[in-house]
Amino acid sequence: MLYYLFDILNRVGLPGARMFGYVSFRALMAIILSVLISLVFGEHFIKRMKRMNVTEVQRDESIDPFNTKKLGVPTMGGIIIIVAILVPCLLLGKLHNVYMILMLITTIWLGVLGFADDYIKVFRKNKDGLHGKFKVIAQVGLGFIVGLTLYLSPDVVLKQNVETHKNGQTHVVHMESVEKSTKSTIPFFKNNNLDYADFTAFLGEYAQTGGWILFVLVTIFVVTAVSNGANLNDGMDGMATGNSAIIGVALGILAYVSSHIEFASYLNIMYIPGTEELVVFICAFVGALVGFLWYNAYPAQVFMGDTGSLTIGGIIAVFAIIIRKELLIPILCGIFLVENLSVMLQVQYFKIGKKKGVRQRIFKRTPIHDHFRTTASQLETNCTYLITGPKRVFHESKITIRFWIVSILLAVIAIITLKIR
Repeated sequence: MLYYLFDILNRVGLPGARMFGYVSFRALMAIILSVLISLVFGEHFIKRMKRMNVTEVQRDESIDPFNTKKLGVPTMGGIIIIVAILVPCLLLGKLHNVYMILMLITTIWLGVLGFADDYIKVFRKNKDGLHGKFKVIAQVGLGFIVGLTLYLSPDVVLKQNVETHKNGQTHVVHMESVEKSTKSTIPFFKNNNLDYADFTAFLGEYAQTGGWILFVLVTIFVVTAVSNGANLNDGMDGMATGNSAIIGVALGILAYVSSHIEFASYLNIMYIPGTEELVVFICAFVGALVGFLWYNAYPAQVFMGDTGSLTIGGIIAVFAIIIRKELLIPILCGIFLVENLSVMLQVQYFKIGKKKGVRQRIFKRTPIHDHFRTTASQLETNCTYLITGPKRVFHESKITIRFWIVSILLAVIAIITLKIR
């Protein structure tokens, strides 16, 4: 809104009004504003939630032995994050930009989904929350809307990067005209554009349409997987908050270079006009998480709940898809991937043992971060464990910070893969 106001003021010649036309200025303002909103609104929110007794749900200690010490801490803190993202974006963003619109829809959509889940847990006193199938339906629905919009919108175009060779030297140029494309950036490979339409070449003249259908299906899968991965990662004070902020910084860098034709040429990636507006959004996202971490760091004064974790995971997924970096997610979101895999492997291994009439597990507990804080006394005596090390039990703040360090390394690797090929 302020962007449009200052655009009018710039036209009438008001000194300094032109500053709002620069993405860098609006992005820096967004991060400052989002941090301040998180800090100020967060304090009032926590007090309000305590008065309403909106706290962590009591669970069976045999199932979740770590939850009992956190009873009484307010939950649904994801509302703080969502407000701190939406307000700066609405004030400072170009609200006619299709990418900004998609990110705002993603934030609200998954925020409502997570809120519904937390509401059932807290106010209905149902520890299971919203049924899993409804979560999946909502996540698939969002992925479908995002993929279909990127397919149908005339504003979603790109300029493909092409290598040219002259006098023994390689140069990267971008095509003069913009195009609708099913291409995405793939790491490590020299010819780094993967075209989804290549997988549907057997459809002949309908190959491009088939490529877009495949792209939509990939979008649905990525949104669902990353959203659930962030949800699983939210199990320790500051864990998901810090990891997501680190991922957000990396995505912001990737969005900026994708929207700058000179940087895109240097890195030999596609130039995507309009994605510079995503820098404003991601700065608000990172600022909101940093501000929330003020209260969420150990010992936490508030938990984000599914309202926050489902939202931040979905934001990361949709953002990566828009800038055509979804194939970097296994690296960039490696922590979320490992959390997901640990749960799936644990469940399948337990089912195999159940068929044989034995109780068996791979890890002491899952998601994997719980494995490192589980003591021998918390293990089932009638169950065999494939991995029981390390013998030492770590404090959750040490586990959290070490996961942050891994996330930083993965973010750096994700960025440098664009040059390692």
